Amino acid sequence: MAKPLCTLALAGVVLLGSGCSSTITQPEEYSGFLGDYSKLEETMSASGEPVLRWTAPDFDPKRYGTLLVEKPVFHPAQAPSDQMSQQTMDQIATYMRMALQRELIGRARLVGAPEADTLIVRPSISAVAISTEHLKAYEVIPIALLAAATTTAVGTRDQEVAIYAEVEAVDAASGKPVVRTVRKGQGLSLENRKTPLVLDDLKPVLDDWARDASNFRP
Repeated sequence: MAKPLCTLALAGVVLLGSGCSSTITQPEEYSGFLGDYSKLEETMSASGEPVLRWTAPDFDPKRYGTLLVEKPVFHPAQAPSDQMSQQTMDQIATYMRMALQRELIGRARLVGAPEADTLIVRPSISAVAISTEHLKAYEVIPIALLAAATTTAVGTRDQEVAIYAEVEAVDAASGKPVVRTVRKGQGLSLENRKTPLVLDDLKPVLDDWARDASNFRP
């Protein structure tokens, strides 16, 4: 039995490593919403989270007395599923906009139509991805690994939730982008494949993103 158990344990280590996902959006995960990703650089958000961002050299937030936050769109369009209904998708987009408006209201006056001094914030949701949670260190023990494999097979294992966003800030007067940001965040885990995703599972990360937007300094 020694050899099979050792082989199984090694397989567990491989699974453990491969299950860990990057907190930075990878090029193959770009949605196309921003058009140009060539100038993005890895940096830190105001809260200390890694993000990809480009800022125009002449961008000065003090130029803008008004802000227009557009409603986020799913780009590319994402079809509803048994775990994520159309209603939930609509709620996510609505809440994302509301959170941004709530946090940005102290930076400038919010408007419903662009004015001469308006900065237009155009958010998009690239994807909400639900996947099986990766194995934890203690589950690499052979017996535990067998149990973990069984729960994964029957769909009872925890599900990880990741949300991807791409946001562009545009100078209303010139129509030119001045800031571009690509982010990835983790929502709350779902109990299993049959557990529906609800807005509350993503509220914490959306709130964090909105606070980062308010505290952003070029």
